Amino acid sequence: MQKIAILGAGESGVGAALLAKAKGFDVFVSDRGSIAERYRVQLSQAQIPFEEETHSLEQIYSAQEIIKSPGIPDTAPVIQGAVERNIPVISEIEFAGRYAKGKFICITGTNGKTTTTLLTYHLLKSAGLKVALAGNVGESLAGKVLEGGYDYYVVELSSFQLDNMYAFQAHIAILLNITPDHLDRYGYQMENYAASKFRVAQNMTSEDYFLFNQDDAEIQKYLGAHAVPGTQVPFGLKNTQGAALQFQGHSISASFAGKSVQVATSNSPLIGQHNQYNTMAAVGAALLVGISPAQIEAALGTFQNAGHRLQPVGEIDGVRFINDSKATNVEAVWYALDGIQKPIVWVVGGTDKGNDYSPLLPLVQEKVKAIVCLGVDNSKLFASFSQTGLKMVETQDVQEAVQLAKDFAAAGDVVLLSPACASFDLFKNYEHRGRAFAEAVAALNQPVA
Repeated sequence: MQKIAILGAGESGVGAALLAKAKGFDVFVSDRGSIAERYRVQLSQAQIPFEEETHSLEQIYSAQEIIKSPGIPDTAPVIQGAVERNIPVISEIEFAGRYAKGKFICITGTNGKTTTTLLTYHLLKSAGLKVALAGNVGESLAGKVLEGGYDYYVVELSSFQLDNMYAFQAHIAILLNITPDHLDRYGYQMENYAASKFRVAQNMTSEDYFLFNQDDAEIQKYLGAHAVPGTQVPFGLKNTQGAALQFQGHSISASFAGKSVQVATSNSPLIGQHNQYNTMAAVGAALLVGISPAQIEAALGTFQNAGHRLQPVGEIDGVRFINDSKATNVEAVWYALDGIQKPIVWVVGGTDKGNDYSPLLPLVQEKVKAIVCLGVDNSKLFASFSQTGLKMVETQDVQEAVQLAKDFAAAGDVVLLSPACASFDLFKNYEHRGRAFAEAVAALNQPVA
C-alpha cells in the first residue's frame, strides 16, 4: 500500500487525508502546531493516524508522496528534507484534481478572488448546475471531490496553493490582477510571484479558456515574455481594444467562443470599478458553461457577497451605512471611495501597516465630507488628512463612531467603514470590527422606548 504523508491538519490537510484514505492509501498526518478539535475528531473517526506539535521525520520521509499545507513555505526544513530525498511534494489541489470527475473553474489574483469566486459559484448554482465551491474560499477541494456528484468545481486559488500544482488542469482559469503581495515567499521578485499566478493556466489545451484582465500591467508584462496555453479571453475597462468582455454602460458586451451577447448588470449589488472586473470575469465563465444572459441577469440581482466587503448594513433617515472592514490597505479603500457616487462620511483607522495615504487625497477631497477616526493612535491619519480642511474627529468606541458619523451625514449620504488599517488595536480581526460596526448601526436604528 502506497504511503502518503500530509503536513498540516487544517481544512486542506484533513480534506486531503480523508480523500487519500478513501482511495486506499496508507495516510499519516503531521502538524507542527496544535490541531483544532473538529479536525482531530474527523481524523480519529476515519482512523487516520496523526500527530501534533511535532514532525516525526522518519514517519514523514517513509512516504512515497507528501501533501503539504499551502501555509508551509518550500524553504521549511521538513520540505527541504523531502526534496533532498526526492520525495514529491504536492498541494491538496493537485491531489484532489486526480480524482475529480467534473470541470474546474479556477480563480486567482492578488485582489478580488473571493468576490469573483462566490459570484461565479452563485451564477452556476442559480442556473441549476451541479457545482461545488472550494479552495481558498474556505472548504477543501479534496473534501468536495470525496462528496462527489458535481459537474463543476469553482475553486479560489492563492499563489501558495498554485505553487505545488503540476499536472492539475483548469478548464476555465481566471486571473484578475497581479500587485505586490507575499513577496517574501518569492525572493522579493515580482517575476516569481507573477509566474506563480500564471500557473492557474498551466496544462490548458485550446479547448480550455484563460480569462485575464488586460488592463493589468504585470499580466501584460508576463504575457509579453511567456507563452501561455489555453484560448485567451481578455477583459478590460480602460484598454478595451480586442477585449472579449467589456462594459458598455450598465451591461457587459461579450464576444468569444462563437458568441456575441449583452448581459445587463443593473441588478447587481456590487459597486466600484474593481467589482466591474470581478463581474466581467464571473459572467464570462458563466457564459462559457452555457448559461444564458437572462439567467445571469436574474442571478446577479440575488447575489450576496461575503461579509465585510462593501456590505450594506442599514439605512437610517436616508443615510446608508456600508461595512467595508475587509479593506485593510490603501488600495482597497481607494476602490471603495472611487465606487461610491454619494457624499461620504468616512470611518477609518486601526493598526497602521506603514501606509502611504497620499494616493487617497484626491478622492477624499472630491467625495468625503467628514472623517471619523476609529483607532488607538490616529496621529498619522490626522497628519495625512487635516490639510483637506475636512471635519475630523476620533474615538476608540465603535458605537460612538457610528453616532458621530450619523451626525455628520445628511439624507442621501453614505457612512463608509473602510479602515485602511488592521483591526488589532481594538478588535480581534476585521470580521469582529465589521460585526461591531453593523451591530452599532442596528442599535442606533432602534426606536427609543
